[in-house]
Amino acid sequence: MTPNTYIPDTFIEDVKSYLPAHLTLDDYIKTCQSPLRPAVRVNTQKMTIDQFKKYAEINNWQIEQVPWCDAGFWVSRPDEQQALSIGNTDIHLSGAIYSQEASSMMPVSALTFNQDITDCHVLDMAAAPGSKTSQIANAQSNTGVLVANEYSSSRLKSLSANMQRLGIANVALSHFDASIFGDYMETCFDHILLDAPCSGEGTIRKDPDALKNWSVESNQDIANVQKSLIESAFYALKPGGTLVYSTCTLTPLENQDVCRHLLNTFADCITIEPLDNLFPGAEKIVTDEGYLHVWPQIFDTEGFFVAKFKKQAHVANPNIKTKKGRFPFVAYSKKQTELFFRELDSQFGIRSLPGSLMMRDKELWLFPDCFDALSEKIKYSRIGIQVATIHKNGFRLCHEFATCFAHLAQKNTYQLSISEAMSYFKGQDIKLSINPNSKGEVILMLCETGIGLGKWQQSKIKNNLPRSLIKNNQLITWE
Repeated sequence: MTPNTYIPDTFIEDVKSYLPAHLTLDDYIKTCQSPLRPAVRVNTQKMTIDQFKKYAEINNWQIEQVPWCDAGFWVSRPDEQQALSIGNTDIHLSGAIYSQEASSMMPVSALTFNQDITDCHVLDMAAAPGSKTSQIANAQSNTGVLVANEYSSSRLKSLSANMQRLGIANVALSHFDASIFGDYMETCFDHILLDAPCSGEGTIRKDPDALKNWSVESNQDIANVQKSLIESAFYALKPGGTLVYSTCTLTPLENQDVCRHLLNTFADCITIEPLDNLFPGAEKIVTDEGYLHVWPQIFDTEGFFVAKFKKQAHVANPNIKTKKGRFPFVAYSKKQTELFFRELDSQFGIRSLPGSLMMRDKELWLFPDCFDALSEKIKYSRIGIQVATIHKNGFRLCHEFATCFAHLAQKNTYQLSISEAMSYFKGQDIKLSINPNSKGEVILMLCETGIGLGKWQQSKIKNNLPRSLIKNNQLITWE
């Protein structure tokens, strides 16, 4: 946002009505008219935080840890690197980091606060583009099942692509209005994140058009949608489970009022989990109820709202529905499974994978463990990852096999140089200075993590990058 960005007078008047007494309107407007600090989150399934810090030191990145997320960092890069976006650096292309605004890391930190979510069934009700989905998956360490739902078809594609790049294997994608979950998946989830569709008032530092169509009437309409979604989340949550509700807006109409609706609708069955101890400094943004109301000027971030609840008892949903249609996957036979792992062991030294092998036509998929309990509840757009295509003479591994499981390989991996990685992402074969006398497939590595597959061919590696992922713009180097 710039000083010239349009802020409606009616919006300012509305903000005055709920701005906390210890904050000033001038500070709020001044912060909203200043550039937003870039931030990234380390994808701990591909890189450790110490490895990231080492990378930052080598590349002269100045980093500052985000107080509420151990893997989150504000990043300042040298002037000579600014021509290259963070999204086109080697560390981002490898899936080792994710560009994510700092305050948007707070909802998942709240979800995982004082609780272990590994081996759990978790629902992300409005998931795209995947920042919070991948943050949840990191907390699960690729265990359990994470159902990630997105209503927009175009955003669902970007969500799927991000899961593949980041090496996330335990996600099942769905494509619905999220209000259906309470009807079709009653008491199915241990934990739920509802990062609700909202008016986006808190995003004006990066989106100068965020307030273009703002009105109180629009806030009220959106709040009605949010109330239906939070009711759905209650029904889908198991007793004893936790729900985090968040928005990137500031108005109480879409925040405190929606939470009040939840508490009034299911009185005595759900309680607030206060977040005042989520991180040192949380007391600066905590509300009387125990929610977190993040004003941009407090931590120099976007605006955000986060609330957490615990379900104490269930109320039966009177509108329970059942999915129709046949589940299109069957379990892969024991004999064929043994043959598959024999080939993986021969080529890469990999003897097992976490999950269950399932077949659909000639596709071989790896489902997350414990998915059986959810498999027949709704129709999924994608479950787990496709590891291979089946042929009469064997298997052809898929791209995401390498992005997810390169760390398991004991042999036939190849670390790309910067110039080789640039060639790879442009769809070009990798020329080698010597003939390695190797055969078959090879897992290609960048920043010590898997980014895809190639095939040994004498003095080169044939590029197997899917055409949809080929990039032709400036990559990796700013020189």
